[in-house]
Amino acid sequence: MRVLLVKTSSLGDVIHTLPALTDAAAVFPELSFAWVVEEPFAEIPSWHPRVKKIIPMAWRRWRKTFFSKQSYHEGRAFLKALRTESYDLILDAQGLVKSALLTLAAKGRRGGLDWNSAREPLASWLYQKKCSVNFYQHAIVRMRLIFSHILDYDLPTTLPDYGLARQQFINPTKEADYLVFLHGTTWDTKLWPENYWLDLAKLAAREGLTVKLLWGSAVEEARARRLAAQAENIVVMPRQDLKGSARVLANARAVVAVDTGLAHLAAALEVPTVSLYGPTNPEYTGALGRQQLCLPAHFPCAPCLKRECTYQGTAVTQPACFSALPPTTVWNALLSLQEGNPPSCPSPTKNGGKEPAKQSCF
Repeated sequence: MRVLLVKTSSLGDVIHTLPALTDAAAVFPELSFAWVVEEPFAEIPSWHPRVKKIIPMAWRRWRKTFFSKQSYHEGRAFLKALRTESYDLILDAQGLVKSALLTLAAKGRRGGLDWNSAREPLASWLYQKKCSVNFYQHAIVRMRLIFSHILDYDLPTTLPDYGLARQQFINPTKEADYLVFLHGTTWDTKLWPENYWLDLAKLAAREGLTVKLLWGSAVEEARARRLAAQAENIVVMPRQDLKGSARVLANARAVVAVDTGLAHLAAALEVPTVSLYGPTNPEYTGALGRQQLCLPAHFPCAPCLKRECTYQGTAVTQPACFSALPPTTVWNALLSLQEGNPPSCPSPTKNGGKEPAKQSCF
């Protein structure tokens, strides 16, 4: 069976889809996937053994130069690549009008979410096979349900298996133990305070641990260098591509992360990770998998899902909600995770009883 999967972005969304491929492949041994994905994330699907073809698109870039000759020729080549083969199923896992339109350009039976489930209901008009999946549950559970409904198999009750072999990124030369701090993210309200990162690095130093900082923008690099100037055990890494980032993460003892796409890559590689959530809700997008611990900020207005902190009370941090997650709390959680005894509570994931609670949190 050959399936064309349309799931174009973002980094976290692409990673969230991988366990569904593993589920389906366990049921259908001959199943293979082609994957339509935005070019910045095209490398990640290739790491899954059942993805045999990548069809990269550059919509984010094309829309900036929509009428240019280069965009025109690249767009034509992309559409040609979509139509070179026929598929047993074309599955739109995005649920948007633009992703549904892409399925029309390919050859095969189209499947996706129904009117009540798709993020943009009009997209459902273009599918020939539709399924109903509750939106208000963890993104990984939702993806696994979409695949199981469309391909007609029972949803596994196991933890998600991302299908990525950590070993492929392991450095054969043993490095000294180190931690990775994933400090960069897209919203200012998701940023853990810099002085907290510094205090956490000092706690790591007491244990003889180096801290490596990854960055992907000038703003993130500047923050990393400010932190490194104040702590001798902090190392600012050169800018990494996705494979380089995977290597840094895979060889780490553990990771501390804010709500960012690379935290999901750490989860996919089964690197012990403590992820910090202030304005966002780990019930729906928390890092999920083995050795993953999500710490939500228990604060009056959290999770607010806002890009700007509007809290009017007294707080010791900005954003205010992270005052509920001081460095000592994070450090103790990291130690518990390393010892294999993370604090746990029933998962708040609203999955309608389709999958057992597997995620630690407190």
